[in-house]
Amino acid sequence: MTDDENGVAGLLLAAGGGRRLGGRPKALLAHRGRLLVEYAAEVLRVGGCARVHVVLGARAEEVRARAALPDCVLVDNPEWEQGMGTSLRTGLDSLAGTGARAALVLLVDQPGIGPEAVARVRRAYRSPRSLVSAAYDGVRGHPVLFGAAHWAGIAATATGDRGARAYLKDHADAVELVECGDVAEAYDIDTEADLAHLE
Repeated sequence: MTDDENGVAGLLLAAGGGRRLGGRPKALLAHRGRLLVEYAAEVLRVGGCARVHVVLGARAEEVRARAALPDCVLVDNPEWEQGMGTSLRTGLDSLAGTGARAALVLLVDQPGIGPEAVARVRRAYRSPRSLVSAAYDGVRGHPVLFGAAHWAGIAATATGDRGARAYLKDHADAVELVECGDVAEAYDIDTEADLAHLE
């Protein structure tokens, strides 16, 4: 089943301001010779998402000016300072009416997650009621896939920096876990010490 057939869109959350990194937006950090936002968008593409929406926030104009994001839909989140939940809502809203039947969500600050993990989670899509999450030694992590039937419920509960955590907890029995610990590492780039992960 191709991406066009199953309607799984990539949704990259890249709005954060990097408060614990001295106010350096994570999207603008360098990794493997490119900006982190470019790297993450490519991970979604190579992982099989033909449509990729990127949610921007902190220094969005600079990201637009500097980042090479061909064929991506760039979405501004004016409320990015209120937390990741606002970016998730903004991203899901941007997919409404596109024909997408699921959103595969990746965070810009997790460069240890590559195309293999994205592809595994995407292949687990079954219907607009699908809820799929990557797992690392059995513990739920990213990326996650939300079938369109869940978007309204997720948007209603996505607050602060929790994103979809509350919704996934309430629907734990419906979440399919896909083990990705053998192909990805789910660390975050949050602090100065974490910058050692970047190449």
